[in-house]
Amino acid sequence: MAKSVPVHCPTCHREHSFTPPTFPCACGAPLTLPVPADATPELLAHRSWRDSWVAVRCPSCDRQGQWPRPELGCACGTVVRLPVVPPRANAAEPGAPEAGAAERGAAEQGAPRSAAGRERQRPRAAGPFRPVPIRTERDAVMSAERYLRWLGFTDVRRPGVRAAPTASGVNLRGSRVIARIDPTTLPTTLRDVECLWLRSLMEDVIGICFSLAGYARDARCRADDLRLPLFVMDLTGAPQALNDWADDLLRTGRP
Repeated sequence: MAKSVPVHCPTCHREHSFTPPTFPCACGAPLTLPVPADATPELLAHRSWRDSWVAVRCPSCDRQGQWPRPELGCACGTVVRLPVVPPRANAAEPGAPEAGAAERGAAEQGAPRSAAGRERQRPRAAGPFRPVPIRTERDAVMSAERYLRWLGFTDVRRPGVRAAPTASGVNLRGSRVIARIDPTTLPTTLRDVECLWLRSLMEDVIGICFSLAGYARDARCRADDLRLPLFVMDLTGAPQALNDWADDLLRTGRP
């Protein structure tokens, strides 16, 4: 369990005990946001989608990703944003793993391979995938749409003009696939995974889920049972396979 840190409200000066959140990295290891013990909270007066994310490097695979920025609400009504230790500026500094070490370590542990490794294993006539940097929720849907087209689902389209999921939880649809894209700062839930699977079963298509904040543990376990491919995305817009069914989709075009 992550070690809690003391946080003082800048408005009423109450002291709180804050436990930094832990998320699943694409390599499969738990990643706890490194909130320093002497963290000075920042009063949150305005929340933007871009500012809700922070760059953190996984200590297990050394992959840098974007994660929901930690926040704390006080009983007085104040909401503060907490700082995190910034990632290393240079991965070659002393103590950092040598180039390729993270990918080799992930392969030895049976974790999903890096996107670069998968592209080398399965070259495509269209060339490497070119992601769309994610600045808004709509960008997340656009990046997933391009990725699915790159995978071979060339007729995939958006059901409507909205970036948010439809009532069925589907953002993208093709003749052989439906996809849900969760751009929120909270892990995708078990209910989201099951609803997507049920919809794919009813329509006899492949269901695929993309998430920026990862998945709740029970959601990930259930997706494995249901053979549902899970992908995580960072703000570069590059999806990465999170389970075996996503890896199978990359290799064969079918989970």
